[in-house]
Amino acid sequence: METKELFIKTLIGQVRALDQFGTWVNKSDEELLVEKYVRSKDDLKEIPIIADIDEMQIKDIRLVFQAVALAFEKLTGVMCSVVMEMSHEGFGRVVVFADKIVLCEKFFKDAHRFSFRSYDKLEEEGEKYLNKAQEIYNKYKAA
Repeated sequence: METKELFIKTLIGQVRALDQFGTWVNKSDEELLVEKYVRSKDDLKEIPIIADIDEMQIKDIRLVFQAVALAFEKLTGVMCSVVMEMSHEGFGRVVVFADKIVLCEKFFKDAHRFSFRSYDKLEEEGEKYLNKAQEIYNKYKAA
């Protein structure tokens, strides 16, 4: 399976697992991911630069990186962990690691504005994170 497809399938599995009441059952996978993660430039103009982040946004960000970790586990069989620290103002960091190796990390200074410009960009970024994680792990696993 292609890494882009694996990332998206893993992310949608993570998102749908949180749908306890079937709220999203009638939405396609793409519609659901677009609703959660895609914002146009006009959408972002409506979000203030300085604002507090709510718990749901923090969970949505975490799901992206949990999907990277789970997809990496599926590809390699190596268990991963996701560590995320986020202030109420949207400052924070997320780290995905396996063994002692940091596979990917991202710093946030305005996490309440975290989004992608298009569904394709979400796919590309997920694929990029996953490919980079494999590259880093293969480079440092023997060290």
